[in-house]
Amino acid sequence: MANGHHAKTLPAELNAPAFVAGWRMKALAVGAAFSVIAIILGFLSGDGWNHFLRAWLVGLMLCFGFAVGGMALLMVQYLSGGKWGLLVRRPLEAMSRTLPVAFVYFLPIGFFMKKLYLWAQYPDGKAAYSQHLINAEQAHAIIFKKGILNPTTFWATSIVCFLIWAGFGFLLNSWSLKRDADTEPNVPYWQKKFENISGIGVVTYSILLTACAILWVMSLDPTWYSTVYGLQFLVGQGYAVLALVILTLIGLSNAEPIRTIFRVTEQHDLGKLCFAFTMLNMYLAFASFLIIWSGNSPEEIPWYLDRIRGGWGVIATLDVIFHWLIPFSLLLSRDLKRIKGRLVVVCCIMLFARLWDTFWLVEPNFADARRNLHFSVGILEYIAVPAAMIAFWMAYYFTQLTTRPLVATNDPHVAEILEPEHAHA
Repeated sequence: MANGHHAKTLPAELNAPAFVAGWRMKALAVGAAFSVIAIILGFLSGDGWNHFLRAWLVGLMLCFGFAVGGMALLMVQYLSGGKWGLLVRRPLEAMSRTLPVAFVYFLPIGFFMKKLYLWAQYPDGKAAYSQHLINAEQAHAIIFKKGILNPTTFWATSIVCFLIWAGFGFLLNSWSLKRDADTEPNVPYWQKKFENISGIGVVTYSILLTACAILWVMSLDPTWYSTVYGLQFLVGQGYAVLALVILTLIGLSNAEPIRTIFRVTEQHDLGKLCFAFTMLNMYLAFASFLIIWSGNSPEEIPWYLDRIRGGWGVIATLDVIFHWLIPFSLLLSRDLKRIKGRLVVVCCIMLFARLWDTFWLVEPNFADARRNLHFSVGILEYIAVPAAMIAFWMAYYFTQLTTRPLVATNDPHVAEILEPEHAHA
């Protein structure tokens, strides 16, 4: 070894440290507390239950993004390779195994779709327009898109997507354990096996995510359409998943086995990956806005006007600051990416920004909020409901972290990541 340094060895105990159980209990306590608050808010406000369901959709998109986005990033890692994958693999696998929680969270949206979607509430667009329940643009969109925007397609597409994702998640997780159990690991065999399924999986994920983003969120306003809507959610999921993975690893690095393998080099690499997703997220959102704004088409600009006028400009401005300006500016620093405490702050800001951005996407779709940002007791549901849902999801995520060793022992990068920090200097 260069410079006379000696490689480290893996500790004998590779399972999650005992304090992860404490994380789980804290998450359950937070979830219970915010659940009580959400229920109280529902009774205190006349529109509280409507906001409860809207906020539930926000919570669903965030938790769903962690589950499916974690699996997608896992597949991307298998395709790209690199020793950073050894660090993130177990957290990403744990995220992918939380898909059942995301499905349970989806069910209320499906059962109460008439409370959220105009096309479900008024399936006969022509009759609804004649009764002055919707405007001409909404009626035209509901009629024109009826083949897609109907309860049967909504349920069938959603269930098929969950089943396909569950299939990919099952194979990725079961094969990972089988590779660890392989007494004579055949590196080319397993590498090819994971690359093959991941190649198909990433393409499938992109298509299915676009379908779900259109049905679950974009169709809240049936008149809106966008060719990059699904891609924006895809990048947003990677943005949030990376932030959560880094927070998980930094927390776990206080004990073995992550303490041994979580070097500053890999921490810096993950910080740079966060920076890349921040720039891509920024580019997609701004490019979409610029193209539509410069076109100035009456059929397209109302969606943005709903989110800029009537006080919403403040929310949009803060979204730019939280989502892009602060992470972008801070992650430019090489030192910040190498200091755990500072990187934790950035990752927390990124996760908060995803909640803020999803609120900005969802709430202005509704008549009482469109171009009319106003405070009500009910709007506080956007804090209480997603906080409760994310807390319960986190509790299950922490449970999954404890079900298997945190280090994939037959990974070909184990020896490399155990080398001293400057072994090749």
